[in-house]
Amino acid sequence: MIRELLVALFLLLGGLLTLVAAVGVLRLPDLFTRMHAATKTGTVGVSAVTIAMMVHFNEVTVTSRGVLVIAFFLLTAPVAAHMIARAAYRSGVSLWILTRVDEWKARSPGAKEE
Repeated sequence: MIRELLVALFLLLGGLLTLVAAVGVLRLPDLFTRMHAATKTGTVGVSAVTIAMMVHFNEVTVTSRGVLVIAFFLLTAPVAAHMIARAAYRSGVSLWILTRVDEWKARSPGAKEE
């Protein structure tokens, strides 16, 4: 009984977080904020669904693979998003018009110190 409840809770949480990621990708104004939404909530959503799978099957082989999947997502998704955002910024993708602080501006190659 408690196991089915945990599985349902993690599946619901994972589904909601994945939905939030999808809505963020559709609704946010620029590439950088969209990537932030997709990376953060998408990674946690996939992790929650994977935990639900691990609880449901309750086997060592499934659990070890689930831990590897979660570790892979936690290690690769933020790094990939950072590198894509950095490449986009350096290639001239514009920031949102209401962006107030550009922390990379002084770090860009060829930028003058103010």
